[in-house]
Amino acid sequence: MRAVVCTALGEPEGLTLESLPSAPVGPGQVRIHVHAAGVNFADGLLVAGTYQEKPPLPFTPGFEVAGVVAELGPEVVDLAVGDRVLGLVGVGGYADEVVADAVSVYKIPDMMSFEAAAGFPIAYGTSHGALDWRADLKPGETLLVLGAAGGVGLTAVEIGHAMGATVIAAASSPEKLAIAQSRGADHLIDTSSEDVRTRVKELTQGRGVNVVYDPVGGELFDAALRSIAWEGRLVVIGFAGGKVPQIPANLLLVKNCSAVGFYWGSYRAKDPARVRASFAALLGWVADGTLKPHISETFPLEAAAKAIRVLQSRKATGKVVLTTGR
Repeated sequence: MRAVVCTALGEPEGLTLESLPSAPVGPGQVRIHVHAAGVNFADGLLVAGTYQEKPPLPFTPGFEVAGVVAELGPEVVDLAVGDRVLGLVGVGGYADEVVADAVSVYKIPDMMSFEAAAGFPIAYGTSHGALDWRADLKPGETLLVLGAAGGVGLTAVEIGHAMGATVIAAASSPEKLAIAQSRGADHLIDTSSEDVRTRVKELTQGRGVNVVYDPVGGELFDAALRSIAWEGRLVVIGFAGGKVPQIPANLLLVKNCSAVGFYWGSYRAKDPARVRASFAALLGWVADGTLKPHISETFPLEAAAKAIRVLQSRKATGKVVLTTGR
């Protein structure tokens, strides 16, 4: 099998494409012939050694894959050889094949491409969990999505729309905002030329937004927090803007609002049943056409470093995916 290998922590250009032996399949596991692998911002952090989890060297990056089940281990009952699936792995996704725990493998709808499926689990899982479990978003509420054309932001626009919210999409260019609008955004804010706080006040007749979804951080976090309604909720997803903001506690006090963090990966270990229920709902929305995953760019395995750089430059809209040529 071919795999992208990190032998030393540092820049993604240090990644190499190597030939490795196939791993054995154990009880409760399946082998997947990978057709596509999702690329995430966290992959670059993992390679640099700045992610919260640090696998021993050497390792193959990649948390999410899509492909065909090629082999079943003992005790696997809900999957069959030949099933089209998406899967989550701790590491190892940038490869021709992976061995994954069957509990983290899901059958995908027939009409769903492998590229769309490979970029699906983390972004859509994050947005659904953040908006449903942490923000308790209700139909009729107003949702502000920062970084609304990025890998997770665009999924928050789609899911917020599907949950019945009025969605305000904030992004850094008219081109990005057009993509957010195509996925259900009701109102648009161009953060390169408009003041977020002023526009939110105009769009909500001074009430503010009920929920903020923030994968960006930095100055946009400050503007969004000051734009929140009484009893509003701000969900911290990440800091793609590079700056980790500090929260003025007095703002939480006077507005009776809350700022909560959301790290989706921890739910896989601590509440797997909730994750599986979430995926059942999400893949149902894909099957009926409610969700339409947007792939920004695809790259071959050997261009993994370039794919990571595209994400780090914040030029991507939707997801970036590696393909294996299967």
